[in-house]
Amino acid sequence: MSEPQLVPLNAIFSTDFVEILVPVTTANTMDEVAAAVAHHSEGRRVRALPYPKVVVHNGRALPGDLTVGDAGIQPLDHVAVEYDTTGASS
Repeated sequence: MSEPQLVPLNAIFSTDFVEILVPVTTANTMDEVAAAVAHHSEGRRVRALPYPKVVVHNGRALPGDLTVGDAGIQPLDHVAVEYDTTGASS
């Protein structure tokens, strides 16, 4: 097993208008990536909501336990982090 590699990502959170560069590693899970991205926007420029977060890469929502390396995400790829409201009641 090799050491985790740095993977800087271009990321945007929910309805934020600021795209940020977030350093993660190939060993980080999508849940960890979502938290890292949200840290810079949620409660600052985007209202915090009581829903789980999901990472979207190339139009595909990724499972929270999938690692950056296993997802095939490359340095400087673009990801979006959205609130997962699919389980929310109306």
